[in-house]
Amino acid sequence: MASILVTGAAGFIGAHAAAALARAGHRVVGCDNFDAYYSPALKHARVRHLLDPLGVAVEVRDICAVADLDAWFARQRFEVVLHLAAQAGVRHSLHAPMAYVRANLLGFASILEASRRHGVAHLLYASSSSVYGQREAQSLARGFREDDRSDRPASFYAATKQANEAMAHATAAVHGLPVTGLRFFTVYGPWGRPDMACWTFTERIRRGQTLQLYGQGQLLRDFTWIGDVTDAITRLVARGPGPVGAGGIAAEVLNVGHHRPVRVLDFVRELERALQQPARIELADMPPGDVALTCADPARLIEAIGPWEATPLHEGLQRFAQWWTQWEASSRTSPDGPRPDPGSPAGQVAD
Repeated sequence: MASILVTGAAGFIGAHAAAALARAGHRVVGCDNFDAYYSPALKHARVRHLLDPLGVAVEVRDICAVADLDAWFARQRFEVVLHLAAQAGVRHSLHAPMAYVRANLLGFASILEASRRHGVAHLLYASSSSVYGQREAQSLARGFREDDRSDRPASFYAATKQANEAMAHATAAVHGLPVTGLRFFTVYGPWGRPDMACWTFTERIRRGQTLQLYGQGQLLRDFTWIGDVTDAITRLVARGPGPVGAGGIAAEVLNVGHHRPVRVLDFVRELERALQQPARIELADMPPGDVALTCADPARLIEAIGPWEATPLHEGLQRFAQWWTQWEASSRTSPDGPRPDPGSPAGQVAD
């Protein structure tokens, strides 16, 4: 069993991944800066409910504080790093690009340097399906493949994720640090982010508010259940670094998605069934920075970890609806259930 650092451990994927790794028997330490992009109270609630019972400590740390981070790595002697800390949100990057420069570029550079300086055996890090940019409908049959062109990002967020992949590859090439990039495809599930589709749509349906569906509701997304994601991460950690490629470089990127794209309008219809409540829908044009479709080819991931079960959308949404209903009830009476920011965009569906 390994000593593992999970950055962004109070985040959606981070909290679930840290819990899954702890249950697998690893020594897991988390860190997070608990920033206010969305409610820090939700992040603290994830830690209380998902990580405290497993004995996973989450330290408050700024990964951009280079000297402090380096000293911490020296003390902790991590064997594996799962780097999930980032400034998330495609649309927010249109208005606050410098937040992405700091968190996604400087922050990632700090993690790379600390990892290679202190002998980390394997660095896994979050990339995104957004690196593929705008794709034609013909891509649906074959799915997005890791060796497809990815140098035309549609948003500044996507550009930072593309840069992360280049930075990781360069560090692997120069310093021999084994790296694995994880291109996540629209992850959803309990304890999710309140700015993403699953949460915002559920909240608005329950309140009888209008859902604004971008791209006339025809945008396609390869939704991925959080439990499937953490299963893949846990198995990749157990596998260790990927194969050494050309030039003796151990640097790989893997899609984490199922090749099951769904129209956003159909996603809403399935959510209506899960909630047993109709949605009020307003169709709108696609905004800047968004993409028309995402569709993973999971062949490389399956080659790396073996057969990978895909949770059906209807099952995932049923489970999310049950969790959200309990969360909503507790938010009215308990400090463990604070309300998310009501200003979250109603049409958000991107990673």
